[in-house]
Amino acid sequence: MSKTHCIASTALAALLAFSAALPATAAPHHKADPKAASKTAATKQEAPPAKPPEDQILAVINGQVLTQRDVDNRAKLFVLSTGLPISPEIMNRMRGQIIHQLIDERLKTQEILKLHINVEPDQIAGAISNIEQRNGMPKNALRDRLASDGVSLTTLIDQIRVQIGWMQVLREKLGEEGRITATQISQREQALQAEQGRAQYFMSEIFVPVADPRHDENELAFTKTIISQLREGAPFPIVAAQFSQAQSALDGGSMGWVQEDNLDPQVVNIVRQMPIGAISNPIQVAGGFVIATVQSKRVVGKQMGTLLDLRQAFFPFDAPLNPQNPTEQQRAALQKATTAVQTVHSCDAMEALNKSLGEKRPSNPGSQILERLMPQMKAVLEALPPNRVSRPLVSMDGIALLMVCNRQQKNLAQQSPSEIADQLMNERVEQASRQLQRDLQRRAIIEMRPAAKTAFN
Repeated sequence: MSKTHCIASTALAALLAFSAALPATAAPHHKADPKAASKTAATKQEAPPAKPPEDQILAVINGQVLTQRDVDNRAKLFVLSTGLPISPEIMNRMRGQIIHQLIDERLKTQEILKLHINVEPDQIAGAISNIEQRNGMPKNALRDRLASDGVSLTTLIDQIRVQIGWMQVLREKLGEEGRITATQISQREQALQAEQGRAQYFMSEIFVPVADPRHDENELAFTKTIISQLREGAPFPIVAAQFSQAQSALDGGSMGWVQEDNLDPQVVNIVRQMPIGAISNPIQVAGGFVIATVQSKRVVGKQMGTLLDLRQAFFPFDAPLNPQNPTEQQRAALQKATTAVQTVHSCDAMEALNKSLGEKRPSNPGSQILERLMPQMKAVLEALPPNRVSRPLVSMDGIALLMVCNRQQKNLAQQSPSEIADQLMNERVEQASRQLQRDLQRRAIIEMRPAAKTAFN
């Protein structure tokens, strides 16, 4: 799986963890008016303003149309992904920004096609499959989940296609500049050493661009609406993936560990004062507004943590578990897992066991930092001795066993050369993305229809 593929699926993976339980809304029922029968045919045709037709054209971008259906589907996807009941009033306030975002996506798509970049169906299918696997869902469950909530799968596919294709566009545009040299890595290492003892932040961002700095009222109102939803509990990674125009949106808004020198001065002034987990007010920077949240703070050069080398075995269920009425297969799986707890005594044996079970989950889930795990998982692994099997961890789709092969203390603040290279590349990609988007907007012929203009009033 390519890094681009992983990033795109990561940014959308949490969509399935939240589902908006939207009540069915019946059309208002009006009693028949006996006087109406005597009115003329013209009078009979009078009715309350109807919902705009789905095929109503809102904008034409270099000859390509954007319709009401496109906007409605993206709005439905946002509601589903946040898991919050969002009022029609709030959705109306967000409509203008959804139109802006879809226009930007049309421009990106046109550039993708211009460069003859083809996002293969296998890449999109792989991203969707990865989402399902991350959420423990059977094949095609995503399609069914979106359909049950009235969201077209095409809406999600289009978003994945643009994300993957745009990354490939940026790589082509960067060309040789996309190569990170050993000298550049060394220079960044020296810069980090010079910053020993200074603050560093693990943070995420949502960037809302402003087309005309002289008239930013709509973008500011939209930013405030997003902040209110985040403070109500909307997941930051999902909102970032849906609406942020920074390249970090592909990773749910996550910027990783950043130094103050890599942030806008206005952002630095805010994050210095922010409590962990808080959502900032709108921060005005060059080109738009930033919403920031800080997950952790540390001093450059020092943050000790426990690095775990794990193995796992997974016993899949043949159907979702009903705890009050488990199937015979599920009872048998629990018995086998309980036996394995007593009989497996090495990581090699755990890998062999998982392969014999069909390797529905990877035997080696990769190195994990104990301090960053969810509290429940941290409690399981914190006191687990090496080469001992954990208690069976039962979920809706199966039973997992975990084993710690090795644990070591590591200074997590010491970035490896590959981590520094990734950070340098992300900075270049972000800069190239903003520049190219500005160029595309400047060259584009965009006709806004009256129906779209009302969304910005």
